[in-house]
Amino acid sequence: MSTILTALMEVLDNIYHHLDRHEFIIGIYLDLQKAFDTVNHDILLYKLQNYGVRGIVNQWFKSYLSGRKQITSIRDSYSDIGSVTVGVPQGSVLGAVGLLFLLYINDICNAIPDAKIKLFADDSNLFSYDTSLSNLHHRAVLSNLFDTAGHLVIFPPAGGLQSRGAMASAPSASL
Repeated sequence: MSTILTALMEVLDNIYHHLDRHEFIIGIYLDLQKAFDTVNHDILLYKLQNYGVRGIVNQWFKSYLSGRKQITSIRDSYSDIGSVTVGVPQGSVLGAVGLLFLLYINDICNAIPDAKIKLFADDSNLFSYDTSLSNLHHRAVLSNLFDTAGHLVIFPPAGGLQSRGAMASAPSASL
């Protein structure tokens, strides 16, 4: 609980800091839909390699992620065995703390240049600020976070994750 409170205090402190400087702030709050279940294995392995996880260790992760099967049971009824081709295992040391998932979305901070991001497993907060509302709007549009209608879209760097819930709107430059 204390880590959540600490993170909240840091977010609030950051917001107040920029408000005191008379800056506009964009706050994007994301709860990534089925986050742990949508991790693309090829993208994750590529990112691990870029983080320096290469050779035998990268092959171990490939083995850990591939060839997984699942079955669903309800009382005495069982589904067919299905192959798991995406997602990170949950209930394991790597899955429980979200380590693989956090490494997978670690580059989400590249979505908007000069933005501040807080990652909490599948919940993320992204903040950008500027003295000009027009500059903020321009930065958000250039980041490809928003489509031409002003709706929040998938983060391209994070590789296939979708935002849960209602679409957010891009900040308007008109007041």
